[in-house]
Amino acid sequence: MAQQRRAPAPPISGKYCEDHMPDYKDVEHLKKFLSAHGQIVSRKRSGYCTQCQKALKLAVKRARHMALLPFVG
Repeated sequence: MAQQRRAPAPPISGKYCEDHMPDYKDVEHLKKFLSAHGQIVSRKRSGYCTQCQKALKLAVKRARHMALLPFVG
């Protein structure tokens, strides 16, 4: 049997990097970039460039250490 492929998920942000840089204090904005299990979504899904994805990762990690966001698992 042939496996059916799912359609790719659309990007979340739909914005460009210059519009909004992620900050660890902006929890509502960061929650959009977490999966249901609390994992950070990929660059393809978030729509950010490499530098902004790294900034997003750092902001999520800082928010987790400040107990603003849950850790994975």
